[in-house]
Amino acid sequence: MKTLLLCSAVAAAFATTLAEARITRIEIDPALSQSPTFGGYAWPGVGQYERIIGTAYGEVDPHDRQNRVIVDVELAPRNARGNVEYSFDFYILKPIDLSKGSGKVMYEPPNRGGKTWGGMARMTGGNDPGAVTDAAVLANAFFMPRGYAIVFSGWDKAAGVNTVKTAASPLTIALPIAKNRDGSTITGPSYEYIVTGGASFTLAYPAATLDKAQAKLTRRVHLDDTPVEIPAAGWNYNAAGTAISLAGGNFVANDIYEFSYTAKDPSVNGLGLAAVRDWNAWLRYGRQDDYGNPNPLAGHVKRIYTEVLSQPGRLLNDFRHLGFNESERGRKVFDGHMQWIAAGNGLNLNYRFSQPGRTERNRQDHLYIEGVFPFANVRSFDPITRNVDSRYARCEKSDTCPLAVEIYSANEYWVKTASLLHTDPTGSYDLPDSPYARNYLMSSMQHGTGSATSRGNCQQFQNPLSSSVTQRALFIALDEWATQGTRPPKSQVPTLRDRTLAPPLPQHRMGFPEIPGVTYTGLMTTRYLFDYGHGFYDTGIATINPPAVSAPYQNNPANGPIYRAYVPKTDSDGNDIAGVRLPDLRVPLATYTGWALRSGAHANDGCEASGQFIPFPRTEAERTAAGDPRPSVEKRYPTFAIYHAKVRDALNDMVDERLLLCEDAAAEEARLMQAGLDRGVPAPEGGVLPEVETLKECRKKPHHHHHHD
Repeated sequence: MKTLLLCSAVAAAFATTLAEARITRIEIDPALSQSPTFGGYAWPGVGQYERIIGTAYGEVDPHDRQNRVIVDVELAPRNARGNVEYSFDFYILKPIDLSKGSGKVMYEPPNRGGKTWGGMARMTGGNDPGAVTDAAVLANAFFMPRGYAIVFSGWDKAAGVNTVKTAASPLTIALPIAKNRDGSTITGPSYEYIVTGGASFTLAYPAATLDKAQAKLTRRVHLDDTPVEIPAAGWNYNAAGTAISLAGGNFVANDIYEFSYTAKDPSVNGLGLAAVRDWNAWLRYGRQDDYGNPNPLAGHVKRIYTEVLSQPGRLLNDFRHLGFNESERGRKVFDGHMQWIAAGNGLNLNYRFSQPGRTERNRQDHLYIEGVFPFANVRSFDPITRNVDSRYARCEKSDTCPLAVEIYSANEYWVKTASLLHTDPTGSYDLPDSPYARNYLMSSMQHGTGSATSRGNCQQFQNPLSSSVTQRALFIALDEWATQGTRPPKSQVPTLRDRTLAPPLPQHRMGFPEIPGVTYTGLMTTRYLFDYGHGFYDTGIATINPPAVSAPYQNNPANGPIYRAYVPKTDSDGNDIAGVRLPDLRVPLATYTGWALRSGAHANDGCEASGQFIPFPRTEAERTAAGDPRPSVEKRYPTFAIYHAKVRDALNDMVDERLLLCEDAAAEEARLMQAGLDRGVPAPEGGVLPEVETLKECRKKPHHHHHHD
């Protein structure tokens, strides 16, 4: 009887395992994996690392309450267990001797297949960081001296397909195609926004018919121009219906072509959310796969934090909102998210015929749904849809909420309506902080870091501000919040309450000065509730795509109900008043903006992710001659000693505020001293730069590089 009971208990346990969404198998690629990696470099106290590359296979139960939110999952093919399968690439860097590791994982869902941690992690090496062998770079790295395991895995079908796999290949995912319940092909409206040049454009989904009368291609130069239809004779499908080309030559780069057609065979893209959940849950809680292959991090993981840049941050906004931080066994997946430049937006992922590689800005990838209520991490009321919701509502019910530090640029206010992250949807009042999250505007930054010597398609030089030092400080704050309960620095955002948040027009009220040669139009993206057809916001299935819109494209109630958004007010130099002001803004040598306008044929349309770098006049004579309202460098900093003292004060303040780590202070001081000389601060007496000293706050607080949780 005992034996029978035991057998049935084992069978029941096995049945439970089978029904569960999980990783079923991993295949490590011995040709691409490497031990040791990093050229054999060993970190003090941690030792050498190894690189593990392979493919993971997973499956989900489409009937499970947590998976039912995945659009079309019930229409995907099933295996013998009734589950839906997928597979993805993974890339792991881990201490060879895990007992010397910290028990912590930094997980990054890649950006369009690429690893973007380099700036924040003080790493080079592009998509194969294990190939870095420069000892100076490795000694200065951020995660490895702290004993972190570093994990990347594919989740985005738009990252493409690797025909030949290398250690540096983009990380991708293989997803099933949904079919109607009778097995027939699913078709529906699809839309392409084309601003790239070239002879042909590959469609995200194949056309359901090659009948050109069933499709429409238009072209315009400026966003607000009337689109001109290109007649059917002026364009062609390829034989497979997977690409289009123009009959008379190439697409003109940066002109706007829009192609609407009936597509077929939607992939179940929302499975990318389950792939991130189940992979990290398996690494954290699993011992081995169904075939006895061991989990490379088995028994090691005490904490998992994410570090992201842009697109995958929007993925994790939806991940939290849809309840994916709860594993199928009801356990927490991630302890914390460090979100960089994601702000209040979701992703064009969990919809039929979605295109997760798209991101909407002033004139880029218009009409791809991504900015959907709820925008904030606390509950708010949406008067348009009459819903009450928060990104954290589901995880609060299951007690699986991750902590988050939301760090984003001024560009997100101008082109991504970031103010909706911390105001109500009508733009009438400031929202309180979530107990789980803090919000930080990186004042005056563009979407990432630009080159101060390049204009690209824009009118001014790009904005070179870098947030990486503050990201590192806030990553440590996130870890201390999760492990010790030490609260991170207070949120730093512009508010309606203190009048540092304003509409972009009129210019004088927003604060931006009239700088000679700089055009200001107040162009800001509008967040609409677009009409994709009946039931779309419940089912994720559009019957209208694209939604009908007309010029002007921004701030036009004819295009749908509007969620009211604002931008950060500036000081008289044109630099944002609120937010985390980098030392470059505390001791300024230029005006930095989060917005930019295009030059050339597309002049005064939005220059998308770019910001501007507009140096101050060097001398008062230069300022007077130009009629520039901003005081010159000469006037602000009559001697190098005055400039240097202000720089040191600014750096001390940032260390004090826990927005700069002591280990980053010396490099920042050296960088800022050189920047001063480059922009016209007088050279120090004797022409020799002073020695970089240890800041007073760093003398007080010894920094421990590596400690166990």
